[in-house]
Amino acid sequence: MKKVYGSAAEALDGLLTDGMLIAAGGFGICGIPELLLQAIKDAGTKDLTFASNNAGVDDFGIGILLQTRQVKKMISSYVGENAEFMRQYLSGELELEFNPQGTLAERMRAGGCGIPGFYTRTGVGTQIAEGKEHKEFRGETYIMEEGIFADLSIVKAWKADTTGNAVFRKTARNFNPPAAMCGKVCVMEVEEIVEPGELDPDTIHLPGIYVHRLIQGTHEKRIEKVTTRPAA
Repeated sequence: MKKVYGSAAEALDGLLTDGMLIAAGGFGICGIPELLLQAIKDAGTKDLTFASNNAGVDDFGIGILLQTRQVKKMISSYVGENAEFMRQYLSGELELEFNPQGTLAERMRAGGCGIPGFYTRTGVGTQIAEGKEHKEFRGETYIMEEGIFADLSIVKAWKADTTGNAVFRKTARNFNPPAAMCGKVCVMEVEEIVEPGELDPDTIHLPGIYVHRLIQGTHEKRIEKVTTRPAA
């Protein structure tokens, strides 16, 4: 089965629908599937719900879709560094479902493993627990969280072979693998595509069985906050 496509637009062809749920990888501005997000912007797909650790920054990542009002709801952990996100949320234009960071990662992983729900102590006694099932285990209270089953996953890897086996670098590994797992279809962009057998099996972070389409592209190397000493 062909997995390598020529561009982000080609890889997303036939997959985008208004109102869909998209799981997106990335941590801060590291590991953001920027080419796929730009293609979604260009396609004009709207009323989207994104499950993502954060919403990028104002002009990068999911932030570019907030600017064009293509996002209806965010399921996120960290929403700082994005003034437009803050403005839309405070004005009631954007729905927001807060998740503790570990809970969000586990909800994605659970969805990828076919697990509909799980219990966790994280969030007990806070707003996070409101409206959720509570259960006692060994004298401790837990709340039930549901697995995320996304219509589409978009992620970014460092290297992958043509079958989709992928390697992520550093903090890009935090959310990209679980995000990739929980989508009905996963589209991945990579910095380099190699032939099968060129990657050490022990270094592969995501098996190719989770990846349906992939592209290679040029990516921007951003630094979120630059701190330098005054010139001598």
